[in-house]
Amino acid sequence: MSTPGSTTRSALGHPLVGFERIDLTYPDGTHALRDVSLSVREGEFVSVVGPSGCGKSTLLRLSAGLETVTGGYLQCGAERIGYVFQDATLLPWRSVKDNVSLFGELDGVSRGERKRRAEDALSTVGLDGFDKHLPHMLSGGMRMRVSLARSLTLDPDLFLFDEPFAALDEITRERLGVELSELFAAQRFAGLFITHSVAEATFLSSRVLVMSGRPGTIVDEIEVPFDHPRSPDLRFAPEFGEIAGRISHALREAHS
Repeated sequence: MSTPGSTTRSALGHPLVGFERIDLTYPDGTHALRDVSLSVREGEFVSVVGPSGCGKSTLLRLSAGLETVTGGYLQCGAERIGYVFQDATLLPWRSVKDNVSLFGELDGVSRGERKRRAEDALSTVGLDGFDKHLPHMLSGGMRMRVSLARSLTLDPDLFLFDEPFAALDEITRERLGVELSELFAAQRFAGLFITHSVAEATFLSSRVLVMSGRPGTIVDEIEVPFDHPRSPDLRFAPEFGEIAGRISHALREAHS
C-alpha cells in the first residue's frame, strides 16, 4: 500500500502552466470563469472537480492555447503538450500503430522515427501485439490506451486529461487509473486532470482543486500526500477515505 510521501511543492520543478486571476466571458455574455488562480508544476498531478458546466474543461482548452482569456494572466511554459479527451478520437480506418503515429506524421517526423516512437508508446501502455488492429476491434479501455499512446509519442512535459475514463466501466476505469499512476511515477510530467469522480481525483492526484458552479472559480485546494505509483488497495485505506471525504464536503459546500 502506498504511504504518505515526503515530496513538497518547493521540491517540484517550475510551473508549466499558471493562471493568475483568470476571467473568461464568451461573446454571447456567458461568464465561464471568474478570478481563477492555479498552477501545475513539473512532477505534480493536479485534478479539478466540480459540477457540469463550471468551466473545468475550459481550463484545459486555455492551457492548450485553444481559447483566449478575457481577463487576468495565463502563462504556459510547456514545450510539448499531450491532450487526452473523453472520447479516444481514433481514426477508424487506420490501424492502432498508424493512429499512434499520427502526430509524428503531421509534424513531418521520418517514417523510421515514427515507427520507433509508436512501438515504444504501445509497449508503455501494454498494447504490444495490437499494432495492426483497427479501433473497432478493441475494447473501450484499449482504445483509451491507444489515445494515451498517441500523445506519449510527443514526449509531453504537460499532459491535459479531459475526463478520459468517464465512459468506461468501473473496473476498467480503476485499472487505467493504476496504470496512469505508474506512468506518472515513471515520467513525472505535469498533469492537469478533469474528472467528476472524487475517488478518481483522490487516487491520481498530488492536489485536488474544487470548483464552484458557473462562473467557475477555485473554492478549495486539498493535498493528497501519497507516493506514486499507487496500489489499488490504497482506495480502502482510512487515510484515503478521509481525503475523499474532505473533497466531497468541499463540493457540497460550494454548491449549497
